[in-house]
Amino acid sequence: MIELIKQNYYFAVIRGKDEDEAKEIARQSILGGIRNIEITYSTPNANQVIADLVQEFSDDLQVVVGAGTVMSTDLAYQAIEAGAAFLVSPHFDPDIQVIAQEKGIYYFPGCGTVTEVVRADRAGCPIIKLFPGGVLGSGFIKDIHGPIPDVNIMPSGGVSIDNVAQWRQAGACAIGIGSALVKRLDQDGFDSIREIAADFVAAGGI
Repeated sequence: MIELIKQNYYFAVIRGKDEDEAKEIARQSILGGIRNIEITYSTPNANQVIADLVQEFSDDLQVVVGAGTVMSTDLAYQAIEAGAAFLVSPHFDPDIQVIAQEKGIYYFPGCGTVTEVVRADRAGCPIIKLFPGGVLGSGFIKDIHGPIPDVNIMPSGGVSIDNVAQWRQAGACAIGIGSALVKRLDQDGFDSIREIAADFVAAGGI
């Protein structure tokens, strides 16, 4: 599963205004070539969205649906019950990692310092979310990979089509894309999400 997630490379970080919007953003992202789908808990009824997408794409072995903004162990259990294949949070919570390991899924915690990265890596987190990516910059990955070359780092925040190749060259194992995917939604509708997703895939050489 981790190799599939890394092969897919991009994560669509989805914060829908409601269930229907979140699911349509996910569908359009998938049509554009982004197959790691992260439904954040800032989305209303996120559990139902996760469950519905897991069922809808159960026949597509390339699509991986997980949960984002998992801020507590309670939300971790809810996400797992809904069928999430991975959990993402903006911070590192060792209790969430324990739950993920017990349930046989993955936890990708947000880290912003070397100490946090090392703690999460030693706890067994297979991918570390670099957050906030826009503040830390792609050079942070190169610096981390000096003393810790094998850690898998995924930036989230501050990623754009203009800098996605730079992140990839710096050694990012995956990339999270949030607001950039929906920046034209109000003006151009859901088709714009598919177009932007395809542009990201092309820009990153996936």
